[in-house]
Amino acid sequence: MSSKILNQAGCERVSDGARVPLLEGCGGRRSLILVLPHFGDFDSLEYAWWLGREGWFEHPPQGMAQDFQLRAVGIGDRAAGQRFCDYTGFPAGQLWIDPDAKLHGQLGLYGGLGWKLPGGSDRVNGWLNLLLMCAGIGSPGTLKEVFRGYLGDRAAPQLIADDEVVKTSALPAISGETFKFAGGKGFQRPFELATLRLRNMAESLGHWQTYGPKGAVLTQRGGTFVLEAEELLYEHRDRGILGFAANMAQPLGFLAELD
Repeated sequence: MSSKILNQAGCERVSDGARVPLLEGCGGRRSLILVLPHFGDFDSLEYAWWLGREGWFEHPPQGMAQDFQLRAVGIGDRAAGQRFCDYTGFPAGQLWIDPDAKLHGQLGLYGGLGWKLPGGSDRVNGWLNLLLMCAGIGSPGTLKEVFRGYLGDRAAPQLIADDEVVKTSALPAISGETFKFAGGKGFQRPFELATLRLRNMAESLGHWQTYGPKGAVLTQRGGTFVLEAEELLYEHRDRGILGFAANMAQPLGFLAELD
């Protein structure tokens, strides 16, 4: 069912505003399809960072047995999509918009916590539910993942090169070499991932007028799908914030298992 929905999906492309099929140009090759939350969501920004790190914005990484096409669709308008591309480097020609999360609904993706205050507007209820999910309510695994960002993870790769400088409006510029004093090098050090997430948060909140989704889709979660023609090879359905991959230490590790 998911493969049929994705093959038939048509949304507005960020690069030119054209309403074209999501899988246009993919042919019979494999497609890595990201159905993202809204463009300013922590998960959307972090997932794009991983893709850029692994070289997916130019072409699928060398060593993969199959030829992949990358496609993504996120919640927001075209201006939000363009800002997302500017910040993350995601190619606008491979990104579509879904302002009202219709595709997410068709795929049956988790809409997030849905509590409602008596008389509360969609905006108020959305923010309430988002804050509760950030605290782990209706969002399994979120608190564990937050702590992993601060404590480090020896099963994950080093995220910031020694000669890299991380700049965020929330903190002074931080040299990548600084993190080796928190535990060494060659793996995800304490505070390393948390620093990258803080940079993403500053980006999201600093441009909320552009990113902020309309309606009650603030808590909507996404999913990852791999198709080959009409065959669904892999899917992951997000169940909470900071849960966009089955293995958050190696978010794209599932691709190697498909070869």
